[in-house]
Amino acid sequence: MRVFYSAASPFAAKVRMAARHCDLELESVTANTTAEPADLLSANPLGKIPALVLDDGTTLYDSRVICDYFDRLTGGQLVPQGLDAWRAVRLIEATADGIADALILSLYEERFRPEEKRHQPWVDKQLRKADRGLAALETMLGDLPETLTTAHFAVAALLGWMGFRFEGKLESERPRLADWLAAFPDAFPAYGELRPRLS
Repeated sequence: MRVFYSAASPFAAKVRMAARHCDLELESVTANTTAEPADLLSANPLGKIPALVLDDGTTLYDSRVICDYFDRLTGGQLVPQGLDAWRAVRLIEATADGIADALILSLYEERFRPEEKRHQPWVDKQLRKADRGLAALETMLGDLPETLTTAHFAVAALLGWMGFRFEGKLESERPRLADWLAAFPDAFPAYGELRPRLS
């Protein structure tokens, strides 16, 4: 299987960590989404990463869909089946992904929109969403199962990405999340290799 990814993407990092946890071999192919390369668009017409190409040439995209596929492929190694544990894992994963979405949108406003056309109230709204999500995420840490799940990888990917895109924010505003991330490599030693990073 091949996954199109960017080293900085929290969503791609989540997928790559999940694959490693499940002992699935992935060929990682760097993709510049801004350039809209043909091989990425062939795998995902939306031009977003991560996008997974299966051995038979069919494709999957969106990190949650890909992780669900890994979970089914490996007999449930990523998502618990008990109703309460399933609910907790999926809710935490959705919260982490939603925070990442809001923060990415706030960055894109600066990166891609000319200064005279930027809309600060919209950016502020995205940041409020993220801050509410981070506050909720702190309270959810105790609901994470002992065994690693998609929720663990979503949270670790988000927080690792924030470490360089929003440097110091976790330590100053959400120290419990910063402490959780600092301890995560003990549970998942491959984090240092697969975490989001600037290329």
